Amino acid sequence: MKSILRSPLHGMISKNTMLITVTGRKSGKMHTTSVNYIRDGDNITVFSLRNRVWWRNLRAGAPVTVRIKRQDLKGTGESIEDKKAVAAGLLAYLQMSPKYAKYFQVTLDSSGQPNPEEVDRAAQNRVMIRVKLARA
Repeated sequence: MKSILRSPLHGMISKNTMLITVTGRKSGKMHTTSVNYIRDGDNITVFSLRNRVWWRNLRAGAPVTVRIKRQDLKGTGESIEDKKAVAAGLLAYLQMSPKYAKYFQVTLDSSGQPNPEEVDRAAQNRVMIRVKLARA
């Protein structure tokens, strides 16, 4: 995935998949991972499973670099772990992009709205990451 996102073929997946690079709090090493995202202006929202470790480096907020459509952008990332806040964020995320509901095992009603109980359940084992991009 990383190789594709860095290549001229990135267009196949870069509309909704990006690379995020964070620096380890203890190790100081750079860690890059591919994630699905939604962008709203200078704000990016990402969800990750709680049992993954990369997002823990963003607990107190930290500088990040995201690679979107072969462009590296700087910003500040912050992880949100509160389950109610994650559920509210996930509901908004799925309302903006209902096509992602299947990845969270959330069904949509006849009007395309996510099932709130399933959203709450999906939020229990996830964290939300918000990235605020720096203005150029």
